[in-house]
Amino acid sequence: MRPSGWRVADPRRALEEIWTARSRRARLLRALLTPAELVYRGAVTARGKLYDWGIVSAEDFSIPVLSVGNLTVGGTGKTPVAAWLARLLIEKRVTPAIVLRGYGGDETIVHQRLNQGIRVIAAPDRARGIREAIASGVGAVVLDDAFQHRRASRDADVVLINADAWTGTPRLLPAGPWREPLRSARRATLIIVTRKIADRATVEDVRRALANVAPQVPQTTVHLAPASLTSTSTGQTLPLHALQGADLTAIAAIAHPDAFFKQLTELGAIVRPISFPDHHAFTTHEARSLAHRASDSDFVVCTLKDAVKLESLWPAEAGSLWYVSQRLRIEDGEDHISRLLDELLSPQGKRELPTQD
Repeated sequence: MRPSGWRVADPRRALEEIWTARSRRARLLRALLTPAELVYRGAVTARGKLYDWGIVSAEDFSIPVLSVGNLTVGGTGKTPVAAWLARLLIEKRVTPAIVLRGYGGDETIVHQRLNQGIRVIAAPDRARGIREAIASGVGAVVLDDAFQHRRASRDADVVLINADAWTGTPRLLPAGPWREPLRSARRATLIIVTRKIADRATVEDVRRALANVAPQVPQTTVHLAPASLTSTSTGQTLPLHALQGADLTAIAAIAHPDAFFKQLTELGAIVRPISFPDHHAFTTHEARSLAHRASDSDFVVCTLKDAVKLESLWPAEAGSLWYVSQRLRIEDGEDHISRLLDELLSPQGKRELPTQD
């Protein structure tokens, strides 16, 4: 009998257990990691001061630069939010480019799929990527995952906090998933609290904690929800109610896959979850194995991030592989988004912006 859930060995999942579990063992391991956390905190603080005091300088650019980042490792919704902000720039008749590190390759392809026609530049050196974007004639740059990449100057910093992963006690690496302390949110121009399955009470806990450490930074809440099903082979789309009562195999190689699985369960599906490490590079053998495991399911469903890697490997005889597109909805603070973009595109200190035809 096939198990209801299956996970490929993932060191990060083991770390997440240490970071979030309330067991005696997890608490002990966090305590043992505290000295390393203190060393990491000291290094992060020292690096930040070098930039804050101007000892290490950041490179300035001639066009508006908007950074979208976070304070934790992965799983906050940076890619859909960065793509959404790029679309808002287009609505303001400014031609943007998206610059990102391009780790794993999947995020680059996802951006190209979400915003066809927008230039996407993968560059571990974000300053070089911005220079390449400027040379191509764009009017603004959206940096995906660059809050800690301070060598590239930016005109606005959007910081995302994932309410789904909120524990109330932020711990820095390696004792927890935080890259920087919560108070680093003071550097942000805008904080966006993202959620997939977190309830309003949890969101309010996050917002209160942020207001305590960064009271001058405005906050917005965004809900990332399933929008529709799309076949990777035919492009056919189906409404979400097609999943009501369906037996489906769900594949996810993302940070915090359980939130994705729970979304599908809340749509009324019987979910058989299979998770892989974040950014996992699927092989042909794995694709065939997954198709075989899912042979008696009504649907095989994954995220867009996984679909762009699996679609070319999926055996034709296995039927359609479907991905769930995400719908981004602002729950409150929409005026902060508008203000951010208006100020970003202000001509003060920037050359006149190229506009779309």
